[in-house]
Formats: sequence, C-alpha cells, structure tokens
Amino acid sequence: MLPPSTLRNDAWPPDYHAVFAWRLEQLNRFRAQPILLQGAKEFYRSSAGGAQAFINHWVDTYDPRVAGSIDKPAHMPFVLFLRQDDLVEFLIGCLRDQESGLVEKCRDMGATWLCAAVSVYLWLFWPGAAVGWGSRKGQLVDKIGDPDSIFEKLRIIIGRLPVEFLPAGFGADEHMAYMRIVNPETGATITGEAGDNIGRGGRKLIYFKDESAHYARPDKIEAALADNTRVQIDISSVNGTGNVFHRRREGGVDWVRGAQMPRGKTRVFVMDWRDHPEKTQAWYDQRKAKARDDGLLHVFAQEVDRNYAASVEGVMIRHEWILAAVDADKKLRLTDTGLWGGALDVADEGPDVNALALRKGIFIKSVSEWAARDTAVTARNAVSACTGLGPFELQYDCIGIGAGIKAETNRLGDEKLLPAGLRLVPWNAGAGAQKPKERVIAGDKDSPLNEDFFENLKAQAWWNLARRFERTWRAINEPGFTWRPEDLIVIPSELPLRLKLEKELSQPVAGKSARLKLLINKTPEGTKSPNLGDAVAMAFWPVQPPTASSKQLSI
Repeated sequence: MLPPSTLRNDAWPPDYHAVFAWRLEQLNRFRAQPILLQGAKEFYRSSAGGAQAFINHWVDTYDPRVAGSIDKPAHMPFVLFLRQDDLVEFLIGCLRDQESGLVEKCRDMGATWLCAAVSVYLWLFWPGAAVGWGSRKGQLVDKIGDPDSIFEKLRIIIGRLPVEFLPAGFGADEHMAYMRIVNPETGATITGEAGDNIGRGGRKLIYFKDESAHYARPDKIEAALADNTRVQIDISSVNGTGNVFHRRREGGVDWVRGAQMPRGKTRVFVMDWRDHPEKTQAWYDQRKAKARDDGLLHVFAQEVDRNYAASVEGVMIRHEWILAAVDADKKLRLTDTGLWGGALDVADEGPDVNALALRKGIFIKSVSEWAARDTAVTARNAVSACTGLGPFELQYDCIGIGAGIKAETNRLGDEKLLPAGLRLVPWNAGAGAQKPKERVIAGDKDSPLNEDFFENLKAQAWWNLARRFERTWRAINEPGFTWRPEDLIVIPSELPLRLKLEKELSQPVAGKSARLKLLINKTPEGTKSPNLGDAVAMAFWPVQPPTASSKQLSI
C-alpha cells in the first residue's frame, strides 16, 4: 500500500479511507518492529520533504462544516495539495536561511492549519525549538474548546497523533496549558501572545503572526519582535494599503520554488483561491453573488480576491475587471492571431527593477523582471527575449537611466547583432498625449480632445489600458454589450508572475493635475513602482516609431 502524498489538483480529492488504512498498517509494523519507527522518525527529521511527508502521513485537520458527511469526515487526514506543499517548503526554507516571510492568502486556504502543523513538526523533530504564535486578540490565539483558536488547532493535531510519535513523558494536562505547549523530552515549546504583548515572551526560532494585516498597533509589535526572532512569518488576508503588512509585502520578493532568493528581503508567498483544487469558477461566482446581495463586495474583494485597493478611492483599473481578463479567451472564444509587440520599463535608482512585457495581439504572453543596473545588460536581456518572434516593435522607457538603452542597441545594430525586424521605439511617459486633436472617445463630438483630457502619455496609456479591462469585463458579464476582439485583453492563468501583475495593475489611482487634466499616481502611500504594470501599459499603448533612416535601428 503506497503512503499518502501530496496530490496534484487534477487528482483531488484524496481517498481518506485509504489514508486511514495505510496508517493502521504502518502502526502495526512499528509495533511489531520498533526499529522501523526509529527509522521513520529519522526520515521525517532529516530528509528533504520530511515535513511534508510527516503531515501527509500522520496529521489530521478538522472542519466542523462537514460533520455528518458520508464522503468526508470532520476529522480528516491532512493530505496536502500542491500549493500547500509549496507553503511547507517556503517555511522550511525561511528557517534554513534565517529569513522572514509573508503569506498573503485568501480565506479558507488552510494556511493557519498548515502553519500549525509545521509548528507541531518543529516541536517534535527540532530539539529545543521555540515557536511563537500571536494574533490581535487573546481568544484568537487560545480559547479552550474553540477550534477557531490557534492553540486549539495545535491541541487537535497533537491529540490525534499516534502515541508512538509523542515525546517521552508527555501528558496533555501537564504539557498543553493555556498558550503554552511543552515537549518534555527535548525542551521544545510552542507559546502564544496577543495584541501589544506580541514579541514580549522572549527569543524564538520562528514567530507566526496570524492575520497580521489587522493589528491595531502593528508598529509596537514590530519593535518588540525585532530582537526576538530572525524568522518572522506574517500570515494574513489583505486589509488595505499603507499598513505594516502591505509595506512589508511591497518591500518583499515573491518566492519561487527552487529559485535562489536574495538575502535580507522578506519572502512573499501568495495563496490564491485558484490554487485550491475544490475552488472552481462556479464556487467563486456563487460566493461573489452572495457578497453582492449582502452588501459586502468590498470584504469579498479583500478576503477572496486579495485586493489591497478594495477600500482605496480612484483606483484606475478595478480588480474585478482584471480578474475577468484571466483566461478571457476561453470565455469569449478568442484566438491570439495578432502581431507581437512589447515594452521595457527600465529600472530607476534604488530598489527598482527592470520589467519586460511581451504581447501577441490582445494576449499578454510574458512578463518578467530583473534587477540589473547596467542598461547595456538590460538592453541585451530585452533583445534576447524578442529574438525569433518576427517583426517586433519594443517600446522602451527612454527618460532618465532608460536613455542608456539607446547606446547599447545602436552598438548591437552597428555590429549586426540585432534580430531582423526588431525596432526599438523610445517611450516618454511625460510626453504629451498621442493624437492630441482626436476625441478621447472616438466618434463622440461631446468627448474632450486627448490634449485637453490627459496630462501626459502615461495617463493616456493607463486610461486606455483600463478601458481594455473594462470592455473585457463587460463582454463577459453584459449579454447586450457590443465588442470587438481587438479592443479586449487576455491574461493567461498560467502566466508566470500573474498574481504580482494583477496586484500592480490595480494599484494606480486617478487624480487631477494643476491644469485639471487626468493624472496617474502609480505609487499611492506605502506602495512601490508597479514595474510590470507599467510595462503592460506601455505595450498596449505603443507610440509611433521614429521615421526610418539609413540605420534601421538608430534611435
């Protein structure tokens, strides 16, 4: 009988009866040959993937909503799906590298249960480990008998483990007190704190802060935790912009399994509802409809869509429009028959990064980013990405440091190293609007002129990008809406960095300049430049290339 293991989403749901049968078989073998139990413990403790294996093999979770169900027990084996397996890898990696992490989640993804399971794993297999847990209220951390509290989750996990895995001398009454769980064999502990007291309880190997975007005085907590742990894990649904959780997320770097992560940066792990094998589009639509009926769409946007801007006024591209564009081709039977094009947003000074967006017609085909400060390296990276795509116009941010792109591409052109058909086009965000004497809404004589409505090219590009997303949403949701495929936009669900792109696209807000023209604020308080979003905006609002000269690519 094969041991239970992490399941692909297309293999879901697990066979819980088979898991229970495997456990019984293993326990019988352990009891008959105790040496096998010692080998199993050493495997869980020291092998790569040992934490995931232990959880899949022996940990239970609890969901009272399915009590009485024939197909699924309320107490069920914690069989991981792929994104949960990634989360365990993320947490162990943070511990191994002594770096802090942030888990941005939508509701009901099992993140807190899984972090509790990892806490128990450390308590059992890492001698002397001190694990801390905190939340905004004491009853959220520990309330005896309430499985919604963190420590009751821990008690459920420990209480349902086979006795063979419990520490020598362990007694539930003695060693699982209020907000404190002790391993009498190794001295490992799990302790809890709440509110402003978070971080006051001494040094910790790792500290989990549950729902940390919702703390009343987060700065006091940060000061207390700073000297007490090297590995701080913030777990939360989103709660607007500018708070500590949002600022930490903005300053962090998105975690990618197997990638070399930079030192000294908060690692960001995203749990999107689409990562859950039981959450379908029908589930999403039903939940959203109920939220709309209850007048709670803003709460839904934050807790399911993970939309930081749900409570921000003047957002240029509404988050629901962006979500509608994900796999819009499947909903509207669209094909990627258009031409290739793209844009390069060149890194400014400081922590900014370069971003490249490639499109084919209305499809976003690729987004990527890198931190090179040498514009020659950046130019070569961009040119390489466009190679082999046929005739191609690459818009590039030509202001400031971006001006260095010209020199390198001219060199490549002189040395005949540029791909045939590639043309680089300078894109100046501060320039005037394109087609200044035309109407903002074509054919509507009451619509203002472009030059009177837009403060600059950047505002015009983001406004027109917003209209693409809006039309895509309307094409899907309004049966009577008339649309043309070339006016829409598609984000493939499998696009790398899709979640980061979605967040950045919904970040800029609209305002008015001193001349009462449309102005875009890309970086509201507490945010950083949306480089991927900028690249997409440029790619979908290309400027006309310069007049061809004797040198094809001299710009």
